[in-house]
Amino acid sequence: MSSYTPSPVKRLTAPEIYARKGGTPLVSLTAYDAPMAEILDNHCDILLVGDSVGMVVHGLLNTLGVTMEMMILHGQAVMRGAKRAFVVVDMPFGSYEGDPEVAFDNAARLLKETGAQAVKVESGPTVARTIAYLTQRGIPVMGHIGLRPQAVNVDGGFRAKGRTPEEREKVLQEARDTDAAGAFAIVIEGVAADLAGEITAAVKAPTIGIGASAACDGQILVVDDMLGQFDWSPKFVRRYAALRETISEAAAAYAKDVKSRDFPAPQETYFAK
Repeated sequence: MSSYTPSPVKRLTAPEIYARKGGTPLVSLTAYDAPMAEILDNHCDILLVGDSVGMVVHGLLNTLGVTMEMMILHGQAVMRGAKRAFVVVDMPFGSYEGDPEVAFDNAARLLKETGAQAVKVESGPTVARTIAYLTQRGIPVMGHIGLRPQAVNVDGGFRAKGRTPEEREKVLQEARDTDAAGAFAIVIEGVAADLAGEITAAVKAPTIGIGASAACDGQILVVDDMLGQFDWSPKFVRRYAALRETISEAAAAYAKDVKSRDFPAPQETYFAK
């Protein structure tokens, strides 16, 4: 007799995400830990364990210092919390841009050690062949075009893409190449609305925008930005909460009660029988 008991909740799959092209917009957010993943699970089609964790959680200046071990650790946590959403893990800088065989080894490790269903790569000019190599070997891949955070040193910062005719055509070609290579979805970051619309119409895979207008087939935000946990957020973020202020007020109230010995009160204290 097998001891395996399947989950009663059916998790979304890559083909189901791909089939959403032109349909009900895909709802996506980042997640980095189990409690947040559990909260977001009922509301999101896709949870992305983004390498943005380096900046959001670990305080790095950019995503370049993120390691495979960090992505695995946070991927495992998210998979413990999410039961329904499709979970994608970012491949960190340096893990996929060279030899496709090395990229496969790293991608396979991410999926094996986290249990996630797909990986995401930033679709630079040399990455399409790697996407094809991975997808042909059973690894679903999400692409990422436009503003690519891992290219921060080449670009001289985080800046919007596709503002000149030459750059616009470059981004559009990267989208076509990523689509043709077999990506099941493509994140478009930091491009003008008309370019996002043109890309969305040009590719078969659903597009997921972040700073790329409502023309895309879905949207994603960094969850901490959406919840208002930082004192600054990019132009494309809409804050749906103000948790920075809420947390600060709660911490101040706690500190006040501790200093005045109002906490812990009798109802929060154990007594001998």
